[in-house]
Amino acid sequence: MVRFNFLKSLAGLSVAGLLMAGSAAADETLDASAFQGIIKDQMSAFAAGNAQAAFSFATNSLQQKFQSPEIFMQMVKQGYQPVYRPQSVTFGQSKMTKLGPTQEVYVVGPKGKNWLALYSFEQQEDGSWRISGCYLTKSDGFAA
Repeated sequence: MVRFNFLKSLAGLSVAGLLMAGSAAADETLDASAFQGIIKDQMSAFAAGNAQAAFSFATNSLQQKFQSPEIFMQMVKQGYQPVYRPQSVTFGQSKMTKLGPTQEVYVVGPKGKNWLALYSFEQQEDGSWRISGCYLTKSDGFAA
């Protein structure tokens, strides 16, 4: 398993805690389409080279940490090629964890390798959702 410390370094979240966290109450409903839309929009911004737009999907705390859209874009470009330039994208499950909602995203990276990107989200003060992190691991591909 290849690990990039995006979640740990960006959001200060423990990957193990995120993956092992139990589901929230059954009546908790996730708007998977909203999370998927945010991810699609950020990936479109990456593809267009629009650092400002890509940066806008990150939480306020991540924006403060990276200080500028250009620094953020450079970090993604260097460490997250599978989500920066995916060949294909397939959405898996959305789950509520103790640390908040997550969305599985299966991507085929630019070199044809399969990856699982586990995105985490945090609700902002204005009620909107933004990406709080992304944990990237090699994958065997999408498993329904």
